[in-house]
Amino acid sequence: MRESHHADYKAGDQFILTGWRVGEIHWGGYAEKARVKGDWLVPLPQGLSTERAMAIGTAGFTAMLCVMALEEHGVRPDQGDVLVTGAAGGVGSVATAILARLGYRVVASTGRAETHDYLRSLGAAEIIERASIATPSGKPLESERWAAAVDSVGGATLAAILPQMKYKGAVAACGLAGGTKLETTVIPFIIRGVSLLGVDSVACPLLRRKVAWARLTKDLPMEKLDSMIERATLEDLPRLGKAILDGQVKGRVVVDLGV
Repeated sequence: MRESHHADYKAGDQFILTGWRVGEIHWGGYAEKARVKGDWLVPLPQGLSTERAMAIGTAGFTAMLCVMALEEHGVRPDQGDVLVTGAAGGVGSVATAILARLGYRVVASTGRAETHDYLRSLGAAEIIERASIATPSGKPLESERWAAAVDSVGGATLAAILPQMKYKGAVAACGLAGGTKLETTVIPFIIRGVSLLGVDSVACPLLRRKVAWARLTKDLPMEKLDSMIERATLEDLPRLGKAILDGQVKGRVVVDLGV
């Protein structure tokens, strides 16, 4: 930090900024310097480097919020398998590593066979093909399969998961890579007591942000985070943008701004 007029910060402090629509409606997403509101900032946790903080980024922060939501719902490792959709992506990779670290049996869903070894290295106990849960069966209920799920896909995938949830199971939903429309029935909610937990990281309150970042430093194995990282420069952004849209990026990309 070069300069501060905020009571909680001073020049030289290190901090994290994710969300608040920066880079979307506020300038500064890839800027070398930006002036932002001090209330948006989270102090950099002790022992966490700035590179690792940005490798975690919005996606990893969101993954931690999903895990916290499931825990607060009462999900425990001894209740059964936890499904992670879009597992090779940013949210999915971090969620897989955290859940495995916490003792959950993680089943990772992906459509890319080349990521299987990568997902196993993060702690996935089982890998299923994305196609197997990409289309709802049309049945309001199916055999109970998942104690919980972290879903960053949405759309038909989320609709297919809900009838497969165990009694009192919960889905932490945080993404829409597969679409925004959710066509389902109320049956899983009123017969099995399934919960759909919406997770937002953009306007997450400051106190919860601090709790989540503290948890990340403890519950995300840093050696596994390091294995997710691809390093890039500003010149790589057009290529990476296309690769992201094509579903060809795995893990986390850290952009070196050359500051």
